[in-house]
Amino acid sequence: MEVQAVTFTRGRERHAMGESQLTLFQPNFNRSIRVEARPQRLTADAGTLLLRELMDRTGLSRSIHEHLVDLRDADRITHPLLELVRTRILLDAQGYPDQVDANVLRDDPALRLSVSERRGLSPLRSPGRAREPEGLASQPTLSRTLDALTVTENLEGLDRVLHQSAARLSPHSAEPKPEVTFDLDSLPIEVHGHQPGSAYNGHFRACCYHPLLLRNHEGFYLAGRLREGNAHTADGSLDFVLPILREERRRSEQVWLRMDAGFPEPALLGTLEEERIRYVARLRSNTVLEQLAQPYLRRPPGRPPAEGRTWLHELRYRAKSWSRARRVVLVVLERPGEQGELFLDHFFLLTNASQRLASAEHVLRRYRERGTAEKDFGDWKNALSIRLSSAPRPKRHYRGQPVRAEITEPDSFSANEARLLLSLLAANLLHAATLLLNRSLHTAWSRERFRQLVLKAAGRVLVSGRRIIVAIDAARARLWRAFWRELVKTHPARGSPTLQALPTPA
Repeated sequence: MEVQAVTFTRGRERHAMGESQLTLFQPNFNRSIRVEARPQRLTADAGTLLLRELMDRTGLSRSIHEHLVDLRDADRITHPLLELVRTRILLDAQGYPDQVDANVLRDDPALRLSVSERRGLSPLRSPGRAREPEGLASQPTLSRTLDALTVTENLEGLDRVLHQSAARLSPHSAEPKPEVTFDLDSLPIEVHGHQPGSAYNGHFRACCYHPLLLRNHEGFYLAGRLREGNAHTADGSLDFVLPILREERRRSEQVWLRMDAGFPEPALLGTLEEERIRYVARLRSNTVLEQLAQPYLRRPPGRPPAEGRTWLHELRYRAKSWSRARRVVLVVLERPGEQGELFLDHFFLLTNASQRLASAEHVLRRYRERGTAEKDFGDWKNALSIRLSSAPRPKRHYRGQPVRAEITEPDSFSANEARLLLSLLAANLLHAATLLLNRSLHTAWSRERFRQLVLKAAGRVLVSGRRIIVAIDAARARLWRAFWRELVKTHPARGSPTLQALPTPA
């Protein structure tokens, strides 16, 4: 059967046999160019196929399925919970932080294939059965998915999925780790409107949330917790970090925790010492510390070198709230190029590692590695542009009919916390994919550069018989081939179970 198509060109309507074409416009700078919209299976996000394969090979998809519970009415489900969570993670990874983006991308063939649990050609076809997904879920459905994740069981499940994802996605997960280092930090996430729990933070001078984050030395996030915007830096940090550190201490011989100046409080420090977990933290200056440092802030005689110098001094210091004195390393810096030749800069590092186990040089070098973590926190916020703006969206209609059940207002603060955890999962997925390509090509790309050069690949999806062919630009083929080679080597596909031999008849 032939299809009669209509083409609109220069204001006239004409008929042609073949594909439907619609001329959108002709640029004035070159009248030989004509921009048309055609009903073809085109995508700008072919790289989601790579991310989906990585999710399945590492067991991340299975972990999501095992730890999250779908409490919705089974008779009214169109999109399975795993597909909804996968949709949110993949959209985040591809740079679509707003849930309304799902409406525009609803028919994107690469996203439909990457999200769906169905096999064969069915993800690209129209629904053949009732309540079978057709394209991506709508923005209201994704909003209600966040509401479904606010129950305690699912929030705890997301915590476990995020914690496990670091080991599942790491290319070094099978290697023994005699020592691991974690970075504990907090940062602002600005919000707009009246989001429950958000508040003005005088330090950051913004209306925001103030979540806690925990990251390991490989660049994977292990945990996140949403807090009110005016929460103190250390509020809840002990309960947040201790269970994970205890678990990691059973796997590694030594665990280190790096912290900023806002975290050293008596309860946290004392517990870390009891648990035999080493820490290094910046210590805020005060009058007593400045008096202890004063004898070491004198410049030695002679002309200073052009490159500057660093001196390290051991101190013992006891704050009023501490039960005993602790080791402090005074770091004195000479920066002639920045400060002239009048002043010496200095700061204080607090640690429970003895001088025999960690010299002052070792303590300073370990703390300076925290700069990589702080840069990565910024990379996460820039690459994923997290939006914490969950609004109540109770479902009042289903298939054109009003819902008769009683409607309960969702917990928007918990929905935003679920949104935070999903964003961290997407950050881990992107980081794992970037590490694979970096190992193959010996590069040092960021999440953002990897997404732009590898994942944001234009493609055409062709259906031939029972096969789906995804054709991408040949210029990206080298990058995709290198990624796939490292993926197969690092995360081999799980094959069929080993068949047991039948017993031999007596």
